[in-house]
Amino acid sequence: MSRRPVRALTLAVSVAWAELRHNPLRAALLAVRLLPAPVRRALRPLEARLRAAPTGMSDESCPARVPAPPGRAILPVRGRVLHLVVRGVPHEQEAPALRTQELTRAQSAAGLDPHVVTRIGFPVTQGVFDARPLHLLEGVPQHRLLPRWLPYGPGPVLARNAELAARLVERVRPSVLHASGDHGDGRVALALRETYGLPVVYEVRVFREESWLAEARGRSRGDAAYRARRELETYCMRESDAVLTPGEAMKEEIVSRGVPEERVHVVPHAVDPLFLEPLPDGGPLRARLGIGPEEYVVGTVGGLTRHEGIGTLLEAGAELRHRGVPLRLLVVGDGPERRALQELAGRLGLGDGTALFTGRVPLQQVRNHHAVLDVFAVPRTDERVCHLVTPLEPVEAMASGLPVVASDVPAMRELVESGVNGRLIPSKSPLAWAEALELLLENPRTQDAWGAAGRALVTRERTWARVAATTRDTYRALGCL
Repeated sequence: MSRRPVRALTLAVSVAWAELRHNPLRAALLAVRLLPAPVRRALRPLEARLRAAPTGMSDESCPARVPAPPGRAILPVRGRVLHLVVRGVPHEQEAPALRTQELTRAQSAAGLDPHVVTRIGFPVTQGVFDARPLHLLEGVPQHRLLPRWLPYGPGPVLARNAELAARLVERVRPSVLHASGDHGDGRVALALRETYGLPVVYEVRVFREESWLAEARGRSRGDAAYRARRELETYCMRESDAVLTPGEAMKEEIVSRGVPEERVHVVPHAVDPLFLEPLPDGGPLRARLGIGPEEYVVGTVGGLTRHEGIGTLLEAGAELRHRGVPLRLLVVGDGPERRALQELAGRLGLGDGTALFTGRVPLQQVRNHHAVLDVFAVPRTDERVCHLVTPLEPVEAMASGLPVVASDVPAMRELVESGVNGRLIPSKSPLAWAEALELLLENPRTQDAWGAAGRALVTRERTWARVAATTRDTYRALGCL
């Protein structure tokens, strides 16, 4: 047996043993993740419940400052960037990992030299027995921190993370540290700055405490977990040399936490050039889904969580069907609310295939589903996280030339100009959604005009080349180029 499988096995055993001693539920979650893929798929409801179970210990339970690891002086390579993230492709296909890969690829094309390092233990701690210390992805090196044994508890884990990352810094010699996972990566980056004097850029892609608040009923801003998450995220924002974020509403929130405005820069969600190419023929997929040639299709792509507001779309669809509109709803994605949404569709009379739930599809198939749609919907709720964070999925839909109908919340106003490239509608108002959708579906010329305007906006402002240029300017201002 080679060293790599042995290392993966010993690391997995160390994690499992620690979890068994301290938290049997987390040990059960790891056991499920290690099962063969077909078995794991069958146990998805169990995995979701285990993932949501209280752990008794979290990153928020340890001090904000991670101890600076020992190290020796280095001579940084100008233009070399070390991205600190939680997880990375190909083992992780969620939006954060994909955004990092797209950004680093664009940075490489722009003349920078990006490297990526994932959180200690990844991907073994996710149930993937791959202990390669380095993986080259589209020319971008992805480094992994894989000790034989992993300490237990957030404080010791992050301290060990910083120690291993320090060894990598001395080998790679970056001129800037770009942390974009969460406050854990931000705190490790700040510890490395203390040792090596490298500037830290902290990228705030979401407000994790707001997402945590919106994910389940019964949570409040008075909860200790919410306050701790907010304090740690704010600590990283204030201590970093520069902060990047995808939208103006997010920038305003960051500045309100005491970060000087001149240190906060907007790097919007962007799309792969593939999304700007003509859509494929949607006919074959429509036929496989059983959609008739005369039926309208309104749909959405993304995670099925409470704050996405998919229930509003289902209720609006039921109203339109009651009016005799030949409508089908296409919901692409997965998440904790999927079962509840399917049950709601059944109660609304949409369970006969009028509402189609495809589950998650690979990124390369998203455009095939775009080709089926007449209108892309973003029915987000009035939760604070929806006011602040603009999702990536409507940007991809606009690049595909689809008109976007969205809830009228501040973050979506940055993307959708009502009457120009889409329509903004009051959230949680199924009747208002039904009225707006009916008018748009019956006017194909408006659909085409709004779709063309959205595509032009993305082409002009939301390409990865433009985002890479913004990050390059930020690094230059910090003296890294």
